[in-house]
Amino acid sequence: MSEQQQYIIGVDAGGTYTDAVIMDAATGQVVASAKRPTTHYNLSEGICAVLGAVMTESQVPPQAVSVTSVSTTLATNALVEGKGAEVGLFIIGFNQRLEVPAVAARFIPGGHTIKGEEVEPLGVNFVLDALQELHGQVDAWAVCGSMAFMNPAHELVTAKAIQIAGKVPVFCSHEASMRAGMKERATTACLNAQLLPVMSDFLDGIERALKSLNITGTVYVVRGDARAMPMAEALRQAASTVASGPAATALFGSHQSQMQGADIQDALILDVGGTTTDITLIRSGKPVIDAAGMTIGKWETHVEAVEMFTVGVGGDSFVRPAKDGTFTLGPSRVLPLCMARNLPAPEKWLGHDLNARCILPAPALTQDDIASDDILRHLAEHGPATPEQLMRSLKLAEITVEQRLVKLARKQKVTETGFTPTDALHVLNLLHLGDAEAATAAAALLGAPRKQDAHAFAQSVLADAERIIEETVLRHVTRREVGGGLAAFLANRDRQSLITVDVSLNVPMIGIGAAARLLLPGVARRLRTTITFPERHEVGNALGAALMARPLLRDKGNNA
Repeated sequence: MSEQQQYIIGVDAGGTYTDAVIMDAATGQVVASAKRPTTHYNLSEGICAVLGAVMTESQVPPQAVSVTSVSTTLATNALVEGKGAEVGLFIIGFNQRLEVPAVAARFIPGGHTIKGEEVEPLGVNFVLDALQELHGQVDAWAVCGSMAFMNPAHELVTAKAIQIAGKVPVFCSHEASMRAGMKERATTACLNAQLLPVMSDFLDGIERALKSLNITGTVYVVRGDARAMPMAEALRQAASTVASGPAATALFGSHQSQMQGADIQDALILDVGGTTTDITLIRSGKPVIDAAGMTIGKWETHVEAVEMFTVGVGGDSFVRPAKDGTFTLGPSRVLPLCMARNLPAPEKWLGHDLNARCILPAPALTQDDIASDDILRHLAEHGPATPEQLMRSLKLAEITVEQRLVKLARKQKVTETGFTPTDALHVLNLLHLGDAEAATAAAALLGAPRKQDAHAFAQSVLADAERIIEETVLRHVTRREVGGGLAAFLANRDRQSLITVDVSLNVPMIGIGAAARLLLPGVARRLRTTITFPERHEVGNALGAALMARPLLRDKGNNA
C-alpha cells in the first residue's frame, strides 16, 4: 500500500434505502455514513445522493477512494416479491418436464454425453419457431443443455440465435454451474435470467453515480458466498448476488464477533430491511457457507452462498386488510403512506382488498409512456387511484388490472402505496421520517372494523411483524438442527390447545437495519435470548461490504 491515505466506500442498495459508509483502509475506522431512499425509477439518483452525502461529510477527495464495494438486496427482493423478469427456458436434449421458475419452457433436440460428445444435432429450427411464437411474451431467456458443463456448444449456439433474433437478454447454465443436476442447473439459469434486468439497472446506477462524483478505483460486488467479484462479472453471475445483502450482513456480524472476542463466537444475525428480514448464522466468528447450493424459496440451485433464510417482512411490507377486519402482512412491499407525496387523504380511498393500496404514476413517466398505456393515461389525467377505481373507470377485469400493474411496477412506471409497519411506527411516535398524521388517519380507518383505535391497530401490525420474524427464526434454526418435522410445530407452538412448549434460543442475536431496534427486542424476549445493536448497525450491510474489501486492498498493496 502506498504512503498516501486510502479509503474504501461500502454501499448497500436495498428495496427501501441505499446506505453508504466511507472507511479508512488502514485502520478500518468509519469516517462517515449516510442513508438515503432507494430511487427505483432511477437507481443512480439515490446512489449518487448517498455517496455525495458521505463524501461531503468526510471531506475525503475522490481520488483517495481506492475501492468501492457494493452489496444489494434488490435481487433477493425481486424474487421474494415475484418481480423479476418473465423468463422463457430452452431445454436441450432432456425431454422431461421440469418445475422451474419460468413462464414458458420449450424442449429442443440436441445435447451431449458425459464425455462431451454430441448426442444429436441441435434443433435450430425448433429454437427459431419458439422465438417467433413467444416474441414479446418473455423478458429474458435461459438455456440449459444436457451435459452442457462438459460441452457448452449447443447452449452457445442457442444463445447466439436468441441474440440475433432480438435484444432479449439470455443466460446459459454453463456460465453458472459446472455440476450435474439438470433441474438445479435449469433453475440456476432461470434465476440468473430473471435477475439480468435488475442487476443491469443496479450496476448502471453504480457506474453513473461514481462517474458523476469523479470516484475511480476498483469496484467490487459482494457475492452471496461472502467473496468479492468484479462489477463486470456480477451481470453474468446475477444469481450469485441473490444473497449479496445477507452475505454483507454475515460479514458485519463476523466482524462484531471478532471485536468482542470470545463473548460472541456463534450468533444469529438479523437484518430488518424495508422488504425482507434476512437471517444468517456465524459460527466460530465466521459466516456459514452452504456449499451445496442455496435454496431460494422453493427453488434449489447450484449457487454457493451464506447459509440464510429470508422472510418477506420488513418495514415497508404491505398490510393487506380484508373485509372482515383481518389482515395479512407481506411479502410484497409498498411505499408507506407516511412517505408518499401528492396522495389523497386516506379517507378518500383507503379500504379493504382492492382499495387497500393506491397507485401513483412514477415521477419519470414520459409522454410516450402515457400515450401507450390507458392505466398510465388515467393516472396522469386523474391522479392516484386504487386498483378497484381503475377497474371501474377503465372497465377492466380484476385479473387484467392486477397483471398489468405487476408489469408496470416491474418496469418502474407506477408506485404502489399502502399501510405498512413503517406507518405503524409513526402512529406510535417511534419513528419520525414522514407524515405521522396520514399514517394515523389510515390506522384509524383500518382499525375500525376490528373495533380498534389507531394506536391499537398499529400495535397489532407490529405484533404480527414480530410474530412472523420469530416463527422464521425458529423454523430456520430447528430445521437446521433437528430437521423439518419439528420446525413447523415449534414455530406454531402458541396455537396448540393441549400442550405448552417453552423454547429458548441458545445463541445471541445481532440486529442490523434501521428498523431492527424497534422490531427485534420483542422477538429476542420471546426466544429468551439476548440481542445487541452494534455501532453503525443502521448501515450494517454497507459496513459489511466495506469490510470485505479491506483485505483485498491490503493484498493488492503487498503485491505491488
